[in-house]
Amino acid sequence: MNNDVMAIELKQITKSFGPVVANAGIDLSVRQGEILALLGENGSGKTTLMNMLSGIYKPDSGSIFINGKSVVINSPKAAIKLGIGMIHQHFKLVESLTAADNIIMGSKEKGLFLKKSRAEKIRSISRRFGLEIDPLKKVHDMSVSEKQTVEILKVLYRNANILILDEPTAVLTPQETRRLFDILRRMKQEGCAIIIITHKLNEVMEISDRVTILRKGQSVATVNTAETNIKELTELMVGRSVELSIYRPEPEYDESLLEVHHLTVADEEGFETIRDISFNLKKGEILGVAGVAGSGQKELCEAIAGLMPVKKGAILYNKENLIGKSPKEIINLGISMSFIPEDRLGMGLAASLSLVDNLLLKKYYQGKGPFVRKKEARALARRLVEQLDIATPSVDAPVRKLSGGNVQKVLLGREIESDPNVLITAYPVRGLDINSSYTIYDMLNEQKKKGVAILFIGEDLDVLLELCDRIMVLCHGRITGIVNAKEVSKEELGLLMTGAASDRPDLQEGGNN
Repeated sequence: MNNDVMAIELKQITKSFGPVVANAGIDLSVRQGEILALLGENGSGKTTLMNMLSGIYKPDSGSIFINGKSVVINSPKAAIKLGIGMIHQHFKLVESLTAADNIIMGSKEKGLFLKKSRAEKIRSISRRFGLEIDPLKKVHDMSVSEKQTVEILKVLYRNANILILDEPTAVLTPQETRRLFDILRRMKQEGCAIIIITHKLNEVMEISDRVTILRKGQSVATVNTAETNIKELTELMVGRSVELSIYRPEPEYDESLLEVHHLTVADEEGFETIRDISFNLKKGEILGVAGVAGSGQKELCEAIAGLMPVKKGAILYNKENLIGKSPKEIINLGISMSFIPEDRLGMGLAASLSLVDNLLLKKYYQGKGPFVRKKEARALARRLVEQLDIATPSVDAPVRKLSGGNVQKVLLGREIESDPNVLITAYPVRGLDINSSYTIYDMLNEQKKKGVAILFIGEDLDVLLELCDRIMVLCHGRITGIVNAKEVSKEELGLLMTGAASDRPDLQEGGNN
């Protein structure tokens, strides 16, 4: 292994989409046996740049060198032949196929069917790197975390020696993140070149050797990780000093707006994903929900929103039971409940529709007459673009063309603009840069001051402790504690998340009032 050999060199790369210049004369290099973090605000051009390296886009101008040789990457297949593998932020899987079928598709091996040798190879890779997955499980039956694992295995199966990861830990538990970092360190030791795109600056400091920062489509700096800090990286990203603290207004109300009593939810096979949980959500409070992936967060959200059948229990909104009612029936009761799902493009938005049309999806049925009126939706779209700094060619562009963070802004903006009384939000800042994340926190606090009851499912314990009034912890579908955010530590939350706080009645009962 020679750490002085450049595995990747990008020279003066430029790419435009109509009037929007995504990348403007960018230079970037990665050595063999190095991990480079790529930082930048949403829409700064990070993913576009990597999509050119992985063959999805072609640069308008500039040169790409792989291991010192000038190359033209016309397709993802050409990138794979060069040993380049990319794990995308939005999953590129065929939902109706198994994990194994998705993994072997497009590989150099002949044949389309899963053979015993292929299944064993997948299991061997899974065991070797600690990525647990059932090769025969259908993708549409998987959790978001499992889908991400399949994406990782797809790259490892092809023996890539240049690895690009776009927000790879956004859907992983801390334990899975540690395992992934162990994989990356092993690959680094073997001479692989790795680029990781992430907004989690603590991860940048932990895993990277160098950091390249993009701002508005241009490279503004490349620094050695050991010689920088989070404050400097933030200022380089945003272009100004950013206050990294969350203002938490005190709750002004004491009445319960939503009450959940002995709720049990089971999946299609009868497995109970939520098991006899009870809690209340007060007007004008943010109730955080913590738990490792797959602890029942998704099912809880969907049950409250009327998207998933309930086995037993009651969900009361102003004493009206919502069980058995469809989302439309819930709205017709006069209940304004906004739901921001975990899978923003799969459930939250229609990827092929424009920003305007996605806003219309929320209220089109309220219109009078046979025609859909777009004037108000177009005005709202323009206002959201300005308020949330959404980077888009126009309000008529399909949302699938937006970066992941900008997609999230569209979804959150639409839901908040519906003037909810209850806001259920799962991972609302997943994939967002620091500046955008703090804008979202401010928006949620504004809703809180208006008396909106907010259920906030998050994965960053530091944010949950700063933003929320109380935190409810789920473990294997059960509540292990409801605590006052001001009176609990991150370590205590960790104990509750793993179910290891059975001898701490103070944690299990705290904050229930």
